[in-house]
Amino acid sequence: MLSCIILHAEQNYDLKLNLPYFISKRISGARRKSFSSTIHKIAIFSIGIGLGVLIISFLILKGYENTVTEKIFSFSGHFQVTKFSYGSSYEEPPMNTDTEFYRDYSNLGYISHVQEYAHKAGLIKTEEEVLGVVIKGVGRSFDTAKLAEFIVEGEFLDFPETGYANEIILSRRIADKLNLSTGDETIVHFFMDPPRSRKLLVKGIYETNLTEYFDDKVIIGDINLIRRLNDWGENIAGGLEVFVSDLEQLDEAGELIRASVEYDQGVENVRDKYIQVFEWLDLISRQVNILLTIILIVVCVNMVSIVIILIMERTTMIGTLKALGSADRLIRRIFTYSGIRLVGFGLIIGNMLGIGLCVLQYYFRWIQLNPQDYYISYVPIGWNWDIILLLNLLTFLVVSLVLILPTMIISGIKPIQAIRFD
Repeated sequence: MLSCIILHAEQNYDLKLNLPYFISKRISGARRKSFSSTIHKIAIFSIGIGLGVLIISFLILKGYENTVTEKIFSFSGHFQVTKFSYGSSYEEPPMNTDTEFYRDYSNLGYISHVQEYAHKAGLIKTEEEVLGVVIKGVGRSFDTAKLAEFIVEGEFLDFPETGYANEIILSRRIADKLNLSTGDETIVHFFMDPPRSRKLLVKGIYETNLTEYFDDKVIIGDINLIRRLNDWGENIAGGLEVFVSDLEQLDEAGELIRASVEYDQGVENVRDKYIQVFEWLDLISRQVNILLTIILIVVCVNMVSIVIILIMERTTMIGTLKALGSADRLIRRIFTYSGIRLVGFGLIIGNMLGIGLCVLQYYFRWIQLNPQDYYISYVPIGWNWDIILLLNLLTFLVVSLVLILPTMIISGIKPIQAIRFD
């Protein structure tokens, strides 16, 4: 059999023939009816399942990072500029926004948008319920497009030419607690001396599922209402929210902002303000990296076992090749190619499995989550083809390199003993 293979190779291929690959391909076809064929299928599917799990895990992680961070940044910007204060109140000390930074931010690099805001604490009182809230006042500079995807009912505020809008946007959680819906009117009492109150119309309802940070306490209103209550001028606000055009350059943008604001103004990175959320995302990332390591170890051990089985099954062939003068290096390449073929088939199955399931989840959202615990109501998928390509390359390279180890036992096989092996 082996002599026929070599003779066929010499008759049909030139001297530059990759003989180890040719023999590997022929014995792979001959293996299909052998005992080890089942083991080889297990190897292929173990690689496929491992890669599929890795693709799903990393795309879900990317989806979580994109979804949660986008919610936080849409509500708070990437940086917040406020006047220095030693207090810890929800309400910021007044600061003048008529500064060179606010007027000319478009001329600075990294910065895409700046908007003013102010907070004021109060109570919403209905006939049956009383709930403490914080009104976030925004103005015409507010980027409504960033909030639009979170408005689940009604619409955004209408800012009048003069005065202020007697309208607010509630979270779904607050609206349910107070039994309010769009079009209803409610009275908001503000913590002041003397206390003041306003009757405001519920114009819309939003939902971010970031309950402890926004939905439990924050409602959105007109910043001119807060200015009127605090006796502020039109250029006075509680702070500025700064949006950066490229998140990869967040640190550079922070340094630029700090160098551009007034001496009595501080700059806070929103990542630091909501550090618990980002630490939670980092924890998930570390767990996924641990999963990557475990799966690669399992796949490598499986492949080493498979190649050893393959070598034992072909011990007679190895002895015959050595008797014909074949070098150990050539024989080792035969089994290395066989292992790489198995890895290649496993990668194909893994990509079909991982990408296929992610496509189904992306479009149909079959797997749901508790938004109170996970900040989102479904398992998100964040498409990143660079990650998919990297996982394929990493799996292929690591497993292929590990395949060299079991082939080293070929050097210790004696031709006479191998030919008699049964």
